[in-house]
Amino acid sequence: MPAYDAEAGWKDEAQRPDFVQKQRLRFMRAYQQRAAQAIQLAVKGGASRFLFEMATGTGKTLTAAAVIKLFLRTGNARRVLFLVDRLELEDQANKAFVFLLKNDYKSTIYKENRDDWRKAEIVVTTVQSLLYGNKYKQFAPTDFDLVISDEAHRSIGGNARAVFEYFVGYKLGLTATPKDYIKQFNLAKPTSKDPREAERRLLLDTYRTFGCESGEPTFRYSLLDGVREGFLINPLVVDARTEVTTQLLSDEGYAAVVVSDTEQGEQTSEQRFKQKSFEKKFFSKPTNELFCKTLLQHGLRDPISAEFGKTIVFAVSQAHAAKLTQILNEQADAMFPGRYQSDFAVQVTSSIPDAQQFTINFTNNNLLGSANGLPTYKTSKARVCVTVGMMTTGYDCPDLLNLALMRPVFSPSEFVQIKGRGTRKHDFREQLQDEALKNQVSAPHKAAYKLFDFFATCEYFEETFNYDEVLKLPRVTAGKPDTGGGTGTGGEGGDTGGGGDTGDGHYHHTGADAITAQEETQIGFQGMRVDRMFFEKFEDTVKADPVVAKQVSDGQWDQAIDYISTELFDKPNEYFNLDKLRRAAGVDRRLGLREILEKAFGFITGFKSKDELLEEEFEKFLLDQQNATGFHADSTASAVQAMKYYFKAYATDHNLRQIIETKTLTSLNVYPSFGMSDFKAVPPAWRTRIPEYVKDYVPLNQFM
Repeated sequence: MPAYDAEAGWKDEAQRPDFVQKQRLRFMRAYQQRAAQAIQLAVKGGASRFLFEMATGTGKTLTAAAVIKLFLRTGNARRVLFLVDRLELEDQANKAFVFLLKNDYKSTIYKENRDDWRKAEIVVTTVQSLLYGNKYKQFAPTDFDLVISDEAHRSIGGNARAVFEYFVGYKLGLTATPKDYIKQFNLAKPTSKDPREAERRLLLDTYRTFGCESGEPTFRYSLLDGVREGFLINPLVVDARTEVTTQLLSDEGYAAVVVSDTEQGEQTSEQRFKQKSFEKKFFSKPTNELFCKTLLQHGLRDPISAEFGKTIVFAVSQAHAAKLTQILNEQADAMFPGRYQSDFAVQVTSSIPDAQQFTINFTNNNLLGSANGLPTYKTSKARVCVTVGMMTTGYDCPDLLNLALMRPVFSPSEFVQIKGRGTRKHDFREQLQDEALKNQVSAPHKAAYKLFDFFATCEYFEETFNYDEVLKLPRVTAGKPDTGGGTGTGGEGGDTGGGGDTGDGHYHHTGADAITAQEETQIGFQGMRVDRMFFEKFEDTVKADPVVAKQVSDGQWDQAIDYISTELFDKPNEYFNLDKLRRAAGVDRRLGLREILEKAFGFITGFKSKDELLEEEFEKFLLDQQNATGFHADSTASAVQAMKYYFKAYATDHNLRQIIETKTLTSLNVYPSFGMSDFKAVPPAWRTRIPEYVKDYVPLNQFM
């Protein structure tokens, strides 16, 4: 609707929200506009390949639609090919382009219009469709002037590269997977035992393919950017450890006596299992039941219907997914009698017929039906999808409220993708057709999602994972399982609850299991370490620069700041600037470049919070006043508390400073954060002395 701003519904601000929702208007956010502008600048500089690194939930498809429209409208492209690597993403992308661009251009799925695809300006297809029988060679290399690769590190991997490189013209890659944590990987010395090697190679190759040899994308918008600007949400992590998983996660592992058949007869030996063995060689039904029970008891509920919130569970294997699905359905039947008929949880893996359609139906809120007991509210009858890997990369389901990792994860990119399924915001009233009921919903907006972590995955990527060097992680082995058997023995770290061997080399824990520790932690603006690698990359850059290193060593801070501002910030091949570094640091106040440098070079170990700095400044103030006026804080504790509150409020609140300086004190009667009673509690002499001190001695810029 190009003339939306001339419509009465838009002009009336009171009607505007309803007008936007009814007309389904979509506006580009500022960072999405910057992405399109980044391509324009790159083209101006002679580039023909580009890479957007944008966090899950930040609107890569909308941004891609804007880029498509930009190329088509300016005549830089006549036709666009949009490549995906999975069927559900093909349908998802095409529907988005039809919705966003239908007034300007036609979008089609290639396999559905093999004979008349030329009638469309946008052709969406899976890489596999074109690879099969080398169908891509039925096109001319010049048929598409712009090729966009969604989830680029996957859709151009392996044989798919042939499809991508066959077409000439502009190339754009889209990815949600950051590359910072593979910055030190040495291609010259590959380590085949590292299960991350293929991932590292693929990501590095992706950046080269799209003309980003320096390792910096054409445009980047991280999860932390999205959270701080209010577009995404960080998880509420539920770290739950059981007796069994605690032993599996320990350095010693879970100990059991294994009986093996050899030429000499039966031989017994102690075997230790680690988390990599769970549901591969080590099986525990009680543990799986405990995982599911914990999820159902503590998972977030739908704010409209109050039923269990939509959830994705990630399993070890298809067999494990089948077990978890059965357990969840059994437990749901006991918890919600008569409400579900084995359709509470659904297995969504490649072995299940129509699994691809299941993922689409789950997003569209009609998986196995909809409207559970509330006819005017459309939400999926099935509440939980149990998958292995189908619903990770690129899957869009904004009303998800719970994610459950019922398997260990060792790949940082996989972890980023999995937790990215929950970061999107959502207004649950969008599926509610009852206008009267809409007004009664107290919390309609998705403000949080829970990430159930049963294998200490978050702790692993925060504390243990080495982001710079190749690690000797558990190898993913394929082939014949070990032969032999085992029985539980008890003892230190052993199977105190009993166990058994089925003769196929698999150990089955049969004893009880119990939660030993459960903790919920809200991830704040600072994000997880896997999200903060941007800041660490800047630290590496400045420490490696000989000019900066010498200036800092000589104490020439002003010169170092000037050099960084002119030589390292905002360069075409870099993306560092002070504003991004401040956001990436995750501190609740404004940082200066000197403070950032002090941390990079080890002069300070971390950044103090706003309140920590205010406490320090107030202590300096008291000491100064004690020396100058003989003021003794010990004898006036209540007055000091009032003074401290006044001191902090005045230093951090610009509006309060205006009220005090202009002496419009009556405004304090209705001022929310510092009222008239707070002001009167301050001893009269200090009501002017504190503002004078703050203006003269406290650097207010850091609290902006």
